Amino acid sequence: MSTSITVEAESQPKYPLHDAARDGKTQLVESLLSSNPKDALKKDDDNRLPIHWAASNSHDEIVDLLLQVKGFDIDEADGSGWTVLQIAASTGNDALIDKLIKREADVNQKNNNGQTALHFATSKGHLQTVKLLLGNGASARIRDHRSQLPLHRAAAIGSVPITKLLLQHNSPINTSDISNQTALHHAMAEGNGDVVVELLKCGAEQDKKDDDDKFWWELAPSNRKVVQYVKQLCDIEGIQLNIPGEEQG
Repeated sequence: MSTSITVEAESQPKYPLHDAARDGKTQLVESLLSSNPKDALKKDDDNRLPIHWAASNSHDEIVDLLLQVKGFDIDEADGSGWTVLQIAASTGNDALIDKLIKREADVNQKNNNGQTALHFATSKGHLQTVKLLLGNGASARIRDHRSQLPLHRAAAIGSVPITKLLLQHNSPINTSDISNQTALHHAMAEGNGDVVVELLKCGAEQDKKDDDDKFWWELAPSNRKVVQYVKQLCDIEGIQLNIPGEEQG
């Protein structure tokens, strides 16, 4: 008898609401919330609320249900410091972001690595999400724990539209990260010539060196084709380059 009870107890999920939210089981979530709505405010062994799981897996209907739970803190973070807004920014879920902003979610809250929703939206190349966040008070001037701005990420992924947006919203253009690399360094290192030219056009400084004593042009991919591409576009745009003569030939 005792063995049967033990086996039955072990088979029961420890966090049924969290599991249902993660797996997109809407009807089960409704049933569990009806039985014990306070479970929506409990964190599991990953230090996450059910809504974090639902948002991570884009189960919007379940997110809506959990948002209605009384006592829910819109800016509650999981164990890594991620809020629902940051998760939504990473997945490009603009409809959810809009709902969260209307409930006064903090668009500039940082996670444990100092990253904001704008960092995540930029990293994933979600242009419309970046527009939405910037239009609702997100700062393009916040550095994460690696001293990187969202602009560093826009340069690294090669997004000219996001780079332009961030600069239009007062992002510093010449800020160096923890490795003393500017956005210009990141853009060239990833071979993103169009972003390199955009940054130069907007006044990026060309004489900064990183921790390896490298100028931005020295980080170009090994075939160096991007350097020639940048040279050609800069000639068209009338941008003066400070690349040594041997690199310009």
